Amino acid sequence: MAQFLIVAFIVIVCLTVIAIVKKARRLKRENLIDNFEFPTSIAQKVNDKYPHLDSAEVDMAMDGLREYFHICNIAGRKRVSMPSQVVDVAWHEFILFTRLYQNFCSRSFGRFLHHTPAEAMKSATEAQKGIKTAWRIACFRENIQPKSPHKLPLLFALDAKLNIPDGFNYALDCSKADSHPYCGSHISCGSGCAGSCSGDSSGCSSGCGGGD
Repeated sequence: MAQFLIVAFIVIVCLTVIAIVKKARRLKRENLIDNFEFPTSIAQKVNDKYPHLDSAEVDMAMDGLREYFHICNIAGRKRVSMPSQVVDVAWHEFILFTRLYQNFCSRSFGRFLHHTPAEAMKSATEAQKGIKTAWRIACFRENIQPKSPHKLPLLFALDAKLNIPDGFNYALDCSKADSHPYCGSHISCGSGCAGSCSGDSSGCSSGCGGGD
């Protein structure tokens, strides 16, 4: 009995230490993502792509990119699909700074974060899981109930808010599907990548690799 208690105590201590180390590492990576300075030319490229955006709106797109990286950090090795076209443009421009991006990934995620277009994913199911993961974590970070949201998380609201012509416009529920083809309230339980209840994977443009 005494041996069992000793072993149990050792296991508890080990698990506690592991949890503390993981939390410290996560907080360190969160701090790095929060304070990282993106090259100014990325914002300019976003503005070139969408010239109707003013400086404050371009800053919102860059905030969206930072938020996406936070979500990928929390997701770990799980794939996270990209729910915003304007943020995807910013991410793609960042990748072109190959050495800077590689260093950022190594320090922020402990691995290289691949940019995988939705159409290049292995299956529609893979894209569906990725957008659901993005939705759940985005809701968690903004204190939103994923199955009964009172508002859209930043990444899911950006394209409509910024009037992105080729963007993904989400609604809180399917009653507004005529003007917003992607339904936020259905993502966590629906079959479609964008929660459109149709199995269509067009509502996510890309994803961060889950271990590639």
